[in-house]
Amino acid sequence: MRHVVAAVALVAVLAGCSSGTQSGAPGSSSGVPTTGTSTPGSTASSGTNPSAPVQPPVSISEEKPVVPPNVTPVPKEKVDTTSLSDTYRDEVYVFGDGRDIEVFGMGGGCKEARAEVSGQSADLVQITLITITKQPPGMVCTQEIRQVPLTVRLSAPLGNRRLVLESREETG
Repeated sequence: MRHVVAAVALVAVLAGCSSGTQSGAPGSSSGVPTTGTSTPGSTASSGTNPSAPVQPPVSISEEKPVVPPNVTPVPKEKVDTTSLSDTYRDEVYVFGDGRDIEVFGMGGGCKEARAEVSGQSADLVQITLITITKQPPGMVCTQEIRQVPLTVRLSAPLGNRRLVLESREETG
């Protein structure tokens, strides 16, 4: 038991040492941007302030996500993830005025995660999860991959529309 307490204290000390060097959004655990649409770190045009990022509300730092009271999980039967590999989370959340959607991409090392709304209709919203590999010449990248919360803004509230999640990889 004493070893467990010492290990927890060591992790807490190490986490405190690195907290001043994070470049991600408040509450994120990585330097990977936690908001993304067509441009990393921004959201789609919302009509008010298109350059103001919407921060993802759900924390995934634990095994089970921490969902705030003003955030609603989208029922699994309304989310089509059949084209995604099983490395992606199939959880989707709606918050704000019903137009902000949180999904989870894959990032880490030299990989950046981004999401974009690739289609919207009266019955369907299509969101593409993008993993961009950026490896500068002569640089060695770590191979860790982690779930990255990403937020996209729809042109209208999700309502009863069905969501289709897809993924693609790019080289940047």
